[in-house]
Amino acid sequence: MLATLLAGTALTLSAPALSQDTGTPAAAASDDQNVIIVTAQKRAQNLQDVPVAITALGTEKLAELGVNELEDAVKFLPSVTIQTGGPGFSQVYFRGVASGENANHSTSQPTVGTYLDEMPITTIQGALDIHAYDLARIEALAGPQGTLYGASSMAGTIKLVTNPPDYSASYGAFDSEINAVAHGSIGGQVEGFYNARLSDSAALRVVAWYRHDAGYIDNVAGSRTYPTSGITQNNANLVQNDYNDVDTYGARAALGIELDDSWTIRPTVMGQIQESNGNFAQERSTAVSGDLQTVQYNPEHSEDRWIQAALTIEGKIGNWDLVATGGHLWRSDEVSQDYSDYAFFYDSLYGYGAYFYDNSGALVNPNQYINAADKYRRWFGELRISSPQDNRLRLIAGLFAQRQQHDITQNY
Repeated sequence: MLATLLAGTALTLSAPALSQDTGTPAAAASDDQNVIIVTAQKRAQNLQDVPVAITALGTEKLAELGVNELEDAVKFLPSVTIQTGGPGFSQVYFRGVASGENANHSTSQPTVGTYLDEMPITTIQGALDIHAYDLARIEALAGPQGTLYGASSMAGTIKLVTNPPDYSASYGAFDSEINAVAHGSIGGQVEGFYNARLSDSAALRVVAWYRHDAGYIDNVAGSRTYPTSGITQNNANLVQNDYNDVDTYGARAALGIELDDSWTIRPTVMGQIQESNGNFAQERSTAVSGDLQTVQYNPEHSEDRWIQAALTIEGKIGNWDLVATGGHLWRSDEVSQDYSDYAFFYDSLYGYGAYFYDNSGALVNPNQYINAADKYRRWFGELRISSPQDNRLRLIAGLFAQRQQHDITQNY
């Protein structure tokens, strides 16, 4: 369990601009579609004007590169790498900086913070595996970001920013895809959104998606004999080609309301379920005959469910900008994992098979597997105020608090 309270300020001194003032960054972006507006410094700025190491992929670029998830985006972010043990269990690194985290449920916090809009969504076992659809941009901030982003941002921060409700018109889109995985089977996805203009000052944006990632690892036939008992185990009932497939489905709803010319309120709810089968590692042993093969003796499956609810209020006090935001994240993981390799080697090296017997004293199969369940709960609240952006001396000050709880169950 972890609770954090942070109060901070940031000062920036800028040189006078030599070009004519073109208004706010958002207005400039509407005039030039090549302008990318980012919020790396907790205020809307042109990417070219941000004096920090940042890479941003906008909506059009994400679509052009075929980005469906964070793992896809990392391929196009300099100095960022990702290590994954399967869907929902990925660790992100900036410039190779790590503090001992390895995606284990009992290890240290990650060194890279992950944000969904204004909310931190970093968890010990890995970042949320969010389907990247209808995103305004993905921002990658390299280097320590603790002043503005707090815990787990020692090496950097990843921000996934969704498209907000649009008050100008009602419109939508629907996309579908069928794909084939090299050395695997057939996958595909359907996704769509609808932006409903409710009035001149209110709009609702609804997004939904489903994606099937085809498998590419074959679970091939195998058998093993435990030395102590002489019992032979095989996996005949689990042999399957391309058995590590994944199904992902979720939705997001965001309501935008302009209370007046200065104040806006935006509640958002987003959730996703991700179900994966099999194992995502290939085996290197005499038990397999080729690449992308493994020999597993127990069913393997994981289900990652999460829902996030957040509320953001933005407004002005005089010519100063005020943002009040808060939210709650609920995440639950259920995992079934083969543990028979450990059982076999424990028996081979130390004779552990002698401790597995029935009521009559007869030795039984020492095969082992894991049923695990993890529950995450996180709430946060932030209040910040910032001075006018066109001032040479700019100030951001605020308060931030969060509480995180992680409940672990491991049955072997």
